[in-house]
Amino acid sequence: MATALLHYTAAAVSDLGRKRSSNEDSYGFSVEHGVFVVCDGMGGAAAGEVASSLAVDEILRMVAEAGSAPSCEQMEDAIAAANHAIYTRAQRNQKLSGMGTTMVALAAMERQVRVFNIGDSRCYRLRKAKLDQITLDHSLVEEQVRIGRMTEDEAQRSPLRNVITRALGTQAEVKPDIFEFEAEPGDLFLLCSDGLTRELEDRLLESLLSLDLPLDQLCVRLVGAANKAGGHDNITVLLVRAG
Repeated sequence: MATALLHYTAAAVSDLGRKRSSNEDSYGFSVEHGVFVVCDGMGGAAAGEVASSLAVDEILRMVAEAGSAPSCEQMEDAIAAANHAIYTRAQRNQKLSGMGTTMVALAAMERQVRVFNIGDSRCYRLRKAKLDQITLDHSLVEEQVRIGRMTEDEAQRSPLRNVITRALGTQAEVKPDIFEFEAEPGDLFLLCSDGLTRELEDRLLESLLSLDLPLDQLCVRLVGAANKAGGHDNITVLLVRAG
């Protein structure tokens, strides 16, 4: 029996939040090529904004040049090019020294889905009303939790919760984690910066994502809930639905 092809739709919202004076998050996507990206920049004097926007632009440029849905190797090449662009720009401009960005990207080709991540921006999948976190944070406290040296509650309260152990653009080379699986009709993927996940627990995310709303309205609901919970950081939400 032939397997029906999946098609993907997407929507996104990026918000300043309630405490920050600038937005260092960036996002971009190409439904045509099946690639979706969220980045959360870091670095003083607007360097975070430069790093995150450079990463998104470079990844989507490389994908467009490939001319079709990118292979895993082509995505890795695009991420490496983004890393090089940020790193060399920071080397040339002292004001941008040390800048970097997290990155989470989803590449979909029919049913085959690959998720790439560096840092603590996340990808979740809602399938049949059940939410699963796909990515693993590259953060000091989350790595301590995974090896049993810290509880989730301790991680939430830790003064080190902002320490990232892997970022795009801060070193000459960096490798993403890669997760591969098959999508099913109705799957809903959430790509987001930590401005969302720091404010909202997974149970609330699951409840909100299960609402029967268009993707753009779901994005607005999620951002609104994060702002209502405190909005301590920039909030970026990118939703991708398989249908």
